[in-house]
Amino acid sequence: QVQLVESGGGLVQPGGSLRLSCVASGSIFSRYAMGWYRQAPGKQRELVAGMSSRISGGTTNYADSVKGRFTISRDDAKNTVYLQMNSLKPEDTAVYYCNADISWPRILQADFGSWGQGTQVTVSS
Repeated sequence: QVQLVESGGGLVQPGGSLRLSCVASGSIFSRYAMGWYRQAPGKQRELVAGMSSRISGGTTNYADSVKGRFTISRDDAKNTVYLQMNSLKPEDTAVYYCNADISWPRILQADFGSWGQGTQVTVSS
């Protein structure tokens, strides 16, 4: 079982950048695929970016809406996954969550029974 804590959200102007962090504890982080998700008011939670474990090749997957603007990365030595968000738009406003699983397909499907508190990202002038 992995415990996750997200941080790094805030208020940023359109065109600005933020870097989110998700620190994991409780298990062998390097074995897990990781995902960043977001949920805007009135909308379903969606996958923003995912990354498989290094041993599985470190494959990444991005939502079309963030390709070229967001980058997921991981530091297994620090048990941390990051989401670098550039060229932020008002439509990126949401609560951002991370999650972890041994199964890469499950990361892509966002099929989780529990979520952390997330971190709020607000893009507004």
